[in-house]
Amino acid sequence: MQKRTFTDQMGRLISLNFPPKRIISLVPSQTELLFDLGLDEELIGITKFCIHPHDTFKSKTKIGGTKKLDLDKIRALNPDLIIGNKEENDQAQMEELMLEFPVWMSDITLFEDAIEMIRQIAELTGKTENGIQITESIEKSFAEIPQNLGCRKKVAYFIWKDPYMLAGKDTFIDTILGKAGFVNVVAMSRYPAMSLSDLRGLKPEHIFLSSEPYPFKNEHVEEMEAIFPDSTVWIVDGELFSWYGSRLRFTSDYLLQLLQKINCHS
Repeated sequence: MQKRTFTDQMGRLISLNFPPKRIISLVPSQTELLFDLGLDEELIGITKFCIHPHDTFKSKTKIGGTKKLDLDKIRALNPDLIIGNKEENDQAQMEELMLEFPVWMSDITLFEDAIEMIRQIAELTGKTENGIQITESIEKSFAEIPQNLGCRKKVAYFIWKDPYMLAGKDTFIDTILGKAGFVNVVAMSRYPAMSLSDLRGLKPEHIFLSSEPYPFKNEHVEEMEAIFPDSTVWIVDGELFSWYGSRLRFTSDYLLQLLQKINCHS
């Protein structure tokens, strides 16, 4: 093994033994990416929310949730690389881990950030060629989404209930909405809590209720239809809108199917 230095997406330099043999992932979408890069044996610890791929989820040691890590479990596993995310992980816990282990952090808002994250993690783990295959597949599929589709596109995207929270600007979800030609009516940054009366004033043509992190169901569709009679209400796949790893290979097809349901046409 040799020591190599890498720069993460927060501009931090990290030095590690290359290639790493004991990896802990603290983010579900990046965990799935590591499996798809061929790092099943090297991946020794994941969070309880890292549910993909389903067939290997149960076999890996769980080190808590993304916001509440079990630091003692992480220390016991003695990783030579920890992979986290600026938004999804707790800053104080990450700073504590950074004092003891090589910690590589992603910071993702734009589609291009996600592509670069995949490339960098592939290089970081000695799987550069696999990473190129994944990113090329993703970029090709998104390039095939037709532009100038004729349909109503003003959208409000709900991620939470009690209080109602929506995806605003400066989020990866907003970026994916834009890739399909949707216009996010929520102009506030990040994930604002909003009253439904305020949202009515923005006149969304479609209400998207995400399947995660809050598990919206058909009963919520009925509630929203009563409150927003001039909008169509849909349950949408939250993973395909918000997971920024290798699952993006399936997102463009999903967006096209959604556009067809909404009766958009080129």
